[in-house]
Amino acid sequence: MAGFRWLKPDVYPLLAAMTFATSLCVYQLARNAVLNPDVRIKKSQRTTAILDNAEKAQQYHKHAVRDFLLRRGPLSEIIAEARAEK
Repeated sequence: MAGFRWLKPDVYPLLAAMTFATSLCVYQLARNAVLNPDVRIKKSQRTTAILDNAEKAQQYHKHAVRDFLLRRGPLSEIIAEARAEK
């Protein structure tokens, strides 16, 4: 019984990748639920149909990860081209 393992060593990379992907999904869902100005969890906030909080929406839109990606790499070129086409 000493040679029994609960998981084979081949499974560890798959387990790590799935844990990473799941944590990214949970992070994005939590960020969206807490910080997005369009999401209104409280009943008192849901009574208004139109929100007048453009500055909060801009703050949500311009987060640190987006700024980092825009400053470096080919993604900044792709986004700049997409903005120029509009």
